[in-house]
Amino acid sequence: MIRKASLLLVGALMGATAVTTLSQLPFRMSVEANAAASDTYRQLNLFGDIFERVRSDYVEVPDDAQLIENAINGMLTSLDPHSSYLSPKNFRDMQVQTRGEFGGLGIEVTMEDGLVKVVSPIDDTPAFRAGVLAGDLIAEIDGEQVQGLTLKDAVEKMRGPVGTDIIISVIREGADAPIELTITRDVIRIRSVRWREEDDVGYIRVSQFNEQTMDGVSQAIEEITSKIDGDKLKGYIVDLRNNPGGLLDQAIAVSDAFLERGEIVSTRGRNAEETQRYNARSGDLAEGKPVIVLVNGGSASASEIVAGALQDHRRATVLGTRSFGKGSVQTIIPLGANGAIRLTTARYYTPSGVSIQAKGIVPDIESLQELPEELKGKTTETRGEAGLRGHLEAEGEEGEGSGSQAYVPADPKDDTQLNLALDLLRGKKVDSAFPPIGAKAANSAQ
Repeated sequence: MIRKASLLLVGALMGATAVTTLSQLPFRMSVEANAAASDTYRQLNLFGDIFERVRSDYVEVPDDAQLIENAINGMLTSLDPHSSYLSPKNFRDMQVQTRGEFGGLGIEVTMEDGLVKVVSPIDDTPAFRAGVLAGDLIAEIDGEQVQGLTLKDAVEKMRGPVGTDIIISVIREGADAPIELTITRDVIRIRSVRWREEDDVGYIRVSQFNEQTMDGVSQAIEEITSKIDGDKLKGYIVDLRNNPGGLLDQAIAVSDAFLERGEIVSTRGRNAEETQRYNARSGDLAEGKPVIVLVNGGSASASEIVAGALQDHRRATVLGTRSFGKGSVQTIIPLGANGAIRLTTARYYTPSGVSIQAKGIVPDIESLQELPEELKGKTTETRGEAGLRGHLEAEGEEGEGSGSQAYVPADPKDDTQLNLALDLLRGKKVDSAFPPIGAKAANSAQ
């Protein structure tokens, strides 16, 4: 039985960059922490001395609670880009976001070089309709410089009452000057799964992994099979491009939907006894029909779990460009009335035992999008996890190299990757990687 995973859309609206979270755990001291030398704790006196000096001598009376919160957050963010402190308000906001409904603009963001960087706009949201693109750097919010603000401060400034306007100034690669965009705040109701029939092919777009995702995939397959006769149905395209991730249990469930058996993903913490393995249960909702998974440089975390599981088990052909490379697991640890901490506690591994941290999923078939004239000569790539300051290092000898092209055209007719997938499923084009054949994943259960 799959343990219920909880909390945080990977890089949900105006949060940290993509993370995958496990179920809430009570705070516990590790063996190492209990055994730490006593003078380690004596060094905490230094913090107390500085705190008292700031309280007594700073030019203005500081907010004690804010000082402590910033100190805690500084400690956590120094570990890696995905660990942080969540104030009670932010913790409540995060819980709302995982339900798939929240207020705001509709963008996933992180902080890069002192500016807010757009990981990707969420489909059919105010930011998406206003033309915000993945990779945009937000330099000003309502005329105020972002430089010098923390990510949390910038997020607070971008939030506001539904129906009010916000003006953001974005720096876009290749643009001669910052671009001003006016966006009307709205309630963001995320429909994480959309689908349609492409004549004889079922197309399933998963934009993120929230609490409704697996139900959406099940509904998509059910509706597609009801509209396309079984003999006519050529297969499915599962589009995970620019999907920043989300809930671990949903990624496992979506992978399970296409697998009959075998390991889906494993997570490994500091100690060997913390290793957890998640296995598929019998029952392939797609009934063995061919599957092509689309990924790109904006596909991160939970979406990489799905792509990696189906790729390793030769259940699907992965097509597109190298994924983001976010292969760490964050656990939400509640602190009672004091909010929670989001702490990186493990790495996750594909069924063949490979960590994609700072490497990404390499597609079986690489396909670059053809760019419109206005984007030619301009950067349309993400730097990936390997480009984030302070990221966990990659394992193995292959080195680092995540991130790639993240452009997806709005018109399906111009979508090079989608049209290649359709042609492969219909037999109009051939490739040695489709259908996937060969040895089964090393950890497959027989």
